[in-house]
Amino acid sequence: MPVELELHNEPLPLAAPFRIAGHVFEAMPATVVTLRDGDCVGRGEAAGVYYNDDHPDTMLATLEALRPRIEAGIDRETLRTLLPAGGARNALDCALWELEAQRAGLSVWKLAGLDGVRPLLTTFTVGADDPDVMAGHAAAFAQARALKLKLTGDADLDAARVRAVRTRCPDPWIGVDANQGHGAATLPALLPVLVEARVSLLEQPCARGREDELDGIERVLPFAADESILDLAELEARHHHFEVINIKLDKCGGLTEGLLMARRARELGKRVMVGNMCGTSLAAAPAFVLGQFCDVVDLDGPIFLAADRTPSVRYEDGCISCGDEVWGPKAAP
Repeated sequence: MPVELELHNEPLPLAAPFRIAGHVFEAMPATVVTLRDGDCVGRGEAAGVYYNDDHPDTMLATLEALRPRIEAGIDRETLRTLLPAGGARNALDCALWELEAQRAGLSVWKLAGLDGVRPLLTTFTVGADDPDVMAGHAAAFAQARALKLKLTGDADLDAARVRAVRTRCPDPWIGVDANQGHGAATLPALLPVLVEARVSLLEQPCARGREDELDGIERVLPFAADESILDLAELEARHHHFEVINIKLDKCGGLTEGLLMARRARELGKRVMVGNMCGTSLAAAPAFVLGQFCDVVDLDGPIFLAADRTPSVRYEDGCISCGDEVWGPKAAP
């Protein structure tokens, strides 16, 4: 069925710089796709995958080149064969989900096979900084019942960061994210500290492509794949290195593939996590649907932006909630 395609990029500045291993972000630019069919509208937002050189400028050009094919009418399964995993496919896939929901008069979660949605306990992320600064930022998340700490690969400094946060915040669940910063040389020194501090998850403990370094390292806590596993094909190839799979819609190319990955990860005996690349509530909403199928949820991206969209997702008592007014069926007249 023919549609009208609208494309634009948005700068999405952050409220403050945010540091991870190897990067400091001051903004998280995104591509926004809008599909129109009469009074039915579908929208999708994607930031891409920075470490794959997948950025909004190239995403916009990719989608613009496909304008005739898209406007002639395309479905989500065809899209999976037309574009590779990444931001461009994610933005278009999510727009197709909302358009389908509006055409059918149903919630997106209903189309995804759910009987309803529930608030999801989410982590609140603390960017890498001096240990005392990180402890202060962690404590400032007054409602948080789960925290995620960004590490940088310096075993001694990362150990001090974890200890400082746990001392200041004795109760929350804590996971840490190395963002490829650690490896076989540093993990033996770091892991005992994580156990001592009651850390429950170590995300991306090695560089992408160097997963074999994890062989022989005792799993004193679960390891989660982020950069190491982007899509369904990489899940099949690399799942044996990890206990938890972090699915991000920007990585895998949309909610359609994300749901397939969650199902397959379960079949492989893995726990499932959903994450985000920051982004507004328009990016968080499809991930919230995926989060209904997940064990660990990391969907705090909108809180780091200088401004979010309205209506927006809500954060209460450490949980994220997302109503149909954010993304989904048409509002009642």
